[in-house]
Amino acid sequence: MTPTGGELLAMLSALANPLRLRIVAQLAGGRDYVSHLAREIGISRPLLHMHLQRLEAAGLIVGSLELSDDGKAMKYYEVVDFDLHLTASALAEAVRTLPPTDLEKT
Repeated sequence: MTPTGGELLAMLSALANPLRLRIVAQLAGGRDYVSHLAREIGISRPLLHMHLQRLEAAGLIVGSLELSDDGKAMKYYEVVDFDLHLTASALAEAVRTLPPTDLEKT
C-alpha cells in the first residue's frame, strides 16, 4: 500500500532523528519493553517515551500493555511491518494527496 502524502510526511519526519532510527533498528530485532529498551539505547525513559509516541503516531511501531509474572504492567513495543520505497513516481503520487498549502491557494 502506497502511503498518502500526509502519511509519508509523518513517517519521514519520525525517521529523521538519529534516536528514533536507533529505536526502530533495536525493535527490528524483536519486541521490547520500555525500561529495557531505554537501557539498550542509553536514554532516559521519559525521553524514550517521547520518541516512541512520535514513531507510534507515524504508524511505524505499535505498543501493548502486558502484565509481568509479578503483576507489574509493562509496555512492549514492536515494529509494524512497513516497506517504504522512495522513488520519484511514489513521491509524485503521494504529493497528489496532500492538501493545498496557503501559498498554492493564492
